[in-house]
Amino acid sequence: MDATFWALVALIIFVAILLYMRVPAMMSKALDARAERIKNELEEARRLREEAQQLLAEYQRKRREAEQEAKDLVDAAKREAKLIVSDAKEKTEEYVSRRTALAEQKIAQAERDAVNEVRARAVDVAIAAAGKLLAEKVDSKAGAELFKASLQDVKTRLN
Repeated sequence: MDATFWALVALIIFVAILLYMRVPAMMSKALDARAERIKNELEEARRLREEAQQLLAEYQRKRREAEQEAKDLVDAAKREAKLIVSDAKEKTEEYVSRRTALAEQKIAQAERDAVNEVRARAVDVAIAAAGKLLAEKVDSKAGAELFKASLQDVKTRLN
């Protein structure tokens, strides 16, 4: 009986003990449980992947909608700014034209006032000159009457 025989006997006893204790069934059960756990984890990972893809698609859609809304807001703001600028330009032109017309009216009134004042002074100077000339050429009594008549005539023509 050599060592090889005893090794064979020990191996057979070991295998018998393993079979008696149902170790292969336990290993099979453990492997089946592990396979089931891996299968469940894979299924959970697939489900989570699908959810993640759905969320990604939804966020991409929301991002596109937000970009479109932002673009629409910018376009609306540009249109409104153009309207405000054109309105302000129109109002400014209106204001300038009114101010120009008012200034022209004031200038015209000042011209009329100046012309009237020059006329009035010219009349006063002419009256004074006529009075002096008449006083020198006509006697004082006749000159005074003529002067009064001329003065009345000039006043009636001015009014």
